[in-house]
Formats: sequence, C-alpha cells, structure tokens
Amino acid sequence: MNASSSTSGTGSDTSTGPGTSPRRSDATRAAILEAARERFAADGYERATIRAIAKDARIDPSMVMRYYGNKEGLFAAAVSYDLRLPDLSSAARDEVGHTLVTHFLAMWEENEELTAMLRVGATNQGGAERMQEIFREQLLPVARQACPDPEQAPTRAGLVASQLLGLALTRYVLRIPPAVALTREEITVWLGPTVQRYLTAPSP
Repeated sequence: MNASSSTSGTGSDTSTGPGTSPRRSDATRAAILEAARERFAADGYERATIRAIAKDARIDPSMVMRYYGNKEGLFAAAVSYDLRLPDLSSAARDEVGHTLVTHFLAMWEENEELTAMLRVGATNQGGAERMQEIFREQLLPVARQACPDPEQAPTRAGLVASQLLGLALTRYVLRIPPAVALTREEITVWLGPTVQRYLTAPSP
C-alpha cells in the first residue's frame, strides 16, 4: 500500500482507551485491513506476516495484534471471497449437481485463499463467521434456484456445504492421500449425483 493511502498509520496510535479518538481508531483499522488485503493477495496466507502488513500500513506490529489478536483474526476480518457460483436457474435441472461440483473444484484449486479461509474458519471464530457469511450470501441463493421447495433451501444448502467443504477439508487441508489422488473428473462423477440429490430430489 502506498503512503497516500495510509492516512492513519503511525506507531503513536497505541491506545484504545477512553482517550483515543474513535475516528482515529477507525482509520487505523481501515489502514490495517487495506494493507492486509494487499499483502494476503500478493504473498498468500502462509507467507504474509504481521510485521510486513504493519510496515505496509506504517504502524507498529503491536497495533495489529491489539486490534485483531493474531494473523488468523486479521485474515478473517480482511478477506472476503466471491465464489462466482453459476446461475443454476439457466442450467438443465438434471445437471445442477455436476455444474456446481465442477465449478467448486475449479475455484478451489486455482486460489489458495480458499484453503486458508477453511483453515482459519475451523480454528477461529472470526473465520467461522466469515465462512457462514459466504454460505448465507452466496450458496443459499443458488440452492433456492434449484430446490423444489424454497422453504427447504437452507437445509439443502447446508447439506451441499457439508459435501463440498468436507471434500475441501480432506483434499486440500488434511491432504488425505485417497482424496488427493482423485482427479477432478472422478470427484465430479462421485460427488455430482449426491449434490444433485440434495438440491433437487423430493424431500425424504
């Protein structure tokens, strides 16, 4: 981040007590989040450091820790991800499972931020809330397009998430060998019908 965009950042802003200006505090947080987004995008989650982010924001690293606790908390606050899920209303009804799984695999394997988000979401409350936000704002509307009963959309979307996130956990985070060894095509053949059933089958 360049100097002109870091209007808040000096190491002198070291208090969050009654004497601290709320406007100054908000500006400091904004500078930290902007620097964090740029650093996570450039370096990835694993390589980005609190020290580098603080340097970009022109503040002391202790300020980052004061506001966000640790790197996981900062990542959860800074990162939002658009899954760019397909419009299932225009897809053939018997292909929605295949379409969604294919898209999911392409997105997950092309951006390491999603893997980092899953790791953080499993261990950090802020990360879990971010994943819930993605579910609520992105996956739930897709489920509403495909399911036969709109009132069942939250349940069906939750079941779809259990499959897609379960696969991501075993394949990309835990790296369980049989899950890693599967090709995209094999995963789609195995998982597509299950996601299809969750979205479009009559209620059991």
